[in-house]
Amino acid sequence: MRTPYIPHTFGEDVDRKLRGRVGWLTAGVASSIPWPSLDVCVKYAGDEYFLRGSERSGKPSPPGITIACDPGTGGADAAIAKIYRFTSVLSWFANGYVDVSGYIHGTHPALYGDPRTVYSSMGTAGTKSFNCNHLPIVEDDNVRKALAFWREGKRLDEVHDSYAFLSFYKVIESQFRDGRVWGRWIAANIDKLSDRAANRVVELRAAGIDVASHLFESGRCAVAHASLEGEIVDPDIPADRRRLSADLVIIEELARIYIRDELGVPTARTLHRTRDRLAPWDPLLPAATLEALRRGDHPPPDVSALVGRIVSIGLWPDGPIPGLERMTMHVDALDRGVVKIVLLNERRTILLVFFLDYNSGRVHTNLEDGGLVHGENDPDENDVRAYATFFYKVFGNAIAELTCNAIEPIDCEVVVPVNMRMTVSPNEAIADTVERFRKERAAKSEQ
Repeated sequence: MRTPYIPHTFGEDVDRKLRGRVGWLTAGVASSIPWPSLDVCVKYAGDEYFLRGSERSGKPSPPGITIACDPGTGGADAAIAKIYRFTSVLSWFANGYVDVSGYIHGTHPALYGDPRTVYSSMGTAGTKSFNCNHLPIVEDDNVRKALAFWREGKRLDEVHDSYAFLSFYKVIESQFRDGRVWGRWIAANIDKLSDRAANRVVELRAAGIDVASHLFESGRCAVAHASLEGEIVDPDIPADRRRLSADLVIIEELARIYIRDELGVPTARTLHRTRDRLAPWDPLLPAATLEALRRGDHPPPDVSALVGRIVSIGLWPDGPIPGLERMTMHVDALDRGVVKIVLLNERRTILLVFFLDYNSGRVHTNLEDGGLVHGENDPDENDVRAYATFFYKVFGNAIAELTCNAIEPIDCEVVVPVNMRMTVSPNEAIADTVERFRKERAAKSEQ
């Protein structure tokens, strides 16, 4: 499943985009994931989704999602359908729910808000901390349906246990034509459950109950149907409510396993563990070289194709750092699948060091070995600001990105300082460094 780089736009650029056209649809949402405090634009699967912040002019504002709405491309139905699909994927990816409560459309991107139905139960993310980068692109219609039922189940989980149960069951049921087949899948995967779900399975089995049949007959069918003699979940019977509530953890966990293992849809957490950060740079090297690097072969393969590449250094989500847009790559060392590269700016006054670890698919920043270089040219104020921006932002846990050619950026691991701490903010440290350089340069000119 494709999990491409997802550009995020914050600040004034978002306002310009919203003012740049007419024809919009805004859906108000109920969300259990941290919602951005200010507007952010996310480009996903060819469309721009504007997540409307929970603050506006210092006052609370209803969370929502705005998308372009054109009568010629399906109008409101097409636009809201895209938001439904986007919220389904986002709900799964962020391990919560983002559910549409209602929508409006017109020439301007007006907000939709009813405080009873439009809210974020988890509060807000920081001004630039909302991140759904590498959100999976869902192209299979069966996967889309499963994620839609998952989103619905997560939303109902806080509202109505019976219908939440039915939605989670439909995650699995929707993927099969034959009820006997999905029943066999459930029976085969019950022993994969853990924690509360596994404990509930133990309770049912101790009572002599076949769990898979119980979930179908006393859960799915009892919720979906009602007859004079058939088993139902009676809303007025406390024991029925308690039984279904206890069983809910089982079917929710089975639905999670199905989406994760059978459909292969990653969450943000699983993707963080498994994603090969270096994969976008695969075209830079021959296939045989890549295989040797990932195996950690010794002696190492020839990686001379990397030498001389022009790389731009940036910070997520702000993009390239001024002064570090054109860095030339040199290979300094290579051992067992790890390539140590050195990047130099055009004036050869800034040196940055990174490790490309093909074994683990990770990129690491080496702050200790980089710095300003005095040689044929001495660093000027722009160089000092550029390097200080990189150093202090990365030291403060910003994510460094390397971009080569028109390939999507590769992101570095977050730096965790050891036995070091910063007593001021990164911006203050940058300003202090530049001011100190100015004073030193002025003192030298007076000598």
